[in-house]
Amino acid sequence: MELIKYLGKLGIIPVVRIEQAEHAVRLADTLNIGGLPCAEITFRTEAAEQAIKNIAASHPGFVVGAGTVLSVIQAQKAVNAGAHFIVSPGFDHKVVDWCLKHNVVVIPGVATPTEALMALDKGVHLLKFFPAEALGGIPMLEAISAALIGIEYIPTGGITAANLAAYLRLPMVFAVGGSWLATSKMISAGDFAGIRSLTVEAVDIVHQVRQIGE
Repeated sequence: MELIKYLGKLGIIPVVRIEQAEHAVRLADTLNIGGLPCAEITFRTEAAEQAIKNIAASHPGFVVGAGTVLSVIQAQKAVNAGAHFIVSPGFDHKVVDWCLKHNVVVIPGVATPTEALMALDKGVHLLKFFPAEALGGIPMLEAISAALIGIEYIPTGGITAANLAAYLRLPMVFAVGGSWLATSKMISAGDFAGIRSLTVEAVDIVHQVRQIGE
């Protein structure tokens, strides 16, 4: 799918917890200017649904997804709000089945080979590896990938600019989830200059590792 290819080309998906929906448009502006027209808005706050609506309405070319989706009801709300993709922290077959039935890109989370096999059984080959660093990080990904051929991962959790390049160099890593780029504290404080700086730095790392455009 074109959307999935696009996410892979970006290399990083900002994972954002937003407390006030009115900040969403400026956040999208900032990420876009920084070279990363994409965000996963987590359903960890009551503002998530409206934040997705605000971004979808104001930035039609911006790829916005919903993260921390724990139920079919949340998936429905996210898609109705304008979400282009759904991400869950674990493997929920009901959420996966609903997304597949409605042709919605779904990236379920896995922490073990057993969960990865459950996803494969559904025909899903792109998975969120979460929480990446707590699960063993790069050594863990290398170990399970030796047995689970054909799966690509979006590791999320504990990743920063310091270890971003190391993750991106792994052949099984499709992209990385970046929760450090736009923290809820930075957004609430209006530190969009800081978010832009971190975004530009991360995009530069992706370009250096993957030599995009060369």
